[in-house]
Amino acid sequence: MQDTTAHPSDQVIRHDAAAFEAMRRAGRLAAETLDYIAPAIRPGITTGEIDRLCAEFMARHGAKAATLGYKGFPASCCTSANHVVCHGIPGDKVLKDGDIINVDVTPIVDGWHGDTSRMFYVGKPKVKAKKLVEITYQAMMAGIEMIRPGVTLGDLGHTIQTLAEGARYSVVRDFCGHGVGRVFHCPPSVLHYGFPGEGLVLEPGMIFTVEPMINAGVAETKILEDGWTAVTRDRSLSAQFEHTVGVTETGVEIFTLSPKGWHCPPYQDAAA
Repeated sequence: MQDTTAHPSDQVIRHDAAAFEAMRRAGRLAAETLDYIAPAIRPGITTGEIDRLCAEFMARHGAKAATLGYKGFPASCCTSANHVVCHGIPGDKVLKDGDIINVDVTPIVDGWHGDTSRMFYVGKPKVKAKKLVEITYQAMMAGIEMIRPGVTLGDLGHTIQTLAEGARYSVVRDFCGHGVGRVFHCPPSVLHYGFPGEGLVLEPGMIFTVEPMINAGVAETKILEDGWTAVTRDRSLSAQFEHTVGVTETGVEIFTLSPKGWHCPPYQDAAA
């Protein structure tokens, strides 16, 4: 669903205060959707049931899922478990104790897209899986914390890459973050690797996603026969987090923070 093409600065929209307010509403509903499903993600649930829960929650709040029908995608969310990197199609897969899964949702609220994803533990995660998830979250947040006017996307990507590779993981090159707003995917492309000082110089009003995919093994991926599901080529575990952010005059605003504070698993009171 993503475009890895580089885009010049004049193709990147600078949004106004009204747009930021609209993105706050869309981003909050996206985060609330993931909060809502957290208690249900436990051994025995199917990915299709996760999709149903997401779709019903968004519909009850007057939103529709941007993914449903997008270039033929058949579901209201993406469910990517274990060695699935991204764009996993919900279905009859039953989640087992020890699995990890990313759920990616994009509700459209009054024409604006709130795009976010989060990792979940199914039961008790294995030590290696837990470490991968934690490092992936830390890498995303380290990149986001770099964002302010004058910083480049290369600075952001380099920060993520350095943290991930320092933990002996690899950064997926085949997919990237993207501009978002009234349009689901638009410039700029946000790579999660790079060199300091290179790439687009950030300016106030730019809105985009930061969504690193980090693999326990090699960075290479392949697409399955369904045309969507991306998996690690070596079948190693993969993890991803995603936030939608806006560049402000002094720094960054994250539109998709969890209202419950459930930023990285385990979500201690989710099953209560």
